[in-house]
Amino acid sequence: MIYVIAEPCEGVCDTACVDVCPVDCIHGPAPLEEIREVRDKEGEEGLRAKFGEKIQLYIDPEECISCGACEPECPVDAIFEDDELPEKWAHYAESNAKFFEDR
Repeated sequence: MIYVIAEPCEGVCDTACVDVCPVDCIHGPAPLEEIREVRDKEGEEGLRAKFGEKIQLYIDPEECISCGACEPECPVDAIFEDDELPEKWAHYAESNAKFFEDR
């Protein structure tokens, strides 16, 4: 099983999960350093203004080793095992995988 980042991450992009990932499999649509810098200087509002309302982080399903280190670090409870995703967010498993197909 792999981990998936769902809706609560949108517009938040807290990178605490990135810091604990032993295989660096969590990525964003922009370089993580840039996301952190904007978030630290301008907050979530600045982050959304620069990158869009739905900016979020993604877990690469090919690189994730299912260690679970990221899940408890997420301050907005956006990270789930793929088989434990709430039904309303089930489509995030596909969008997470698609994000990496398109890279």
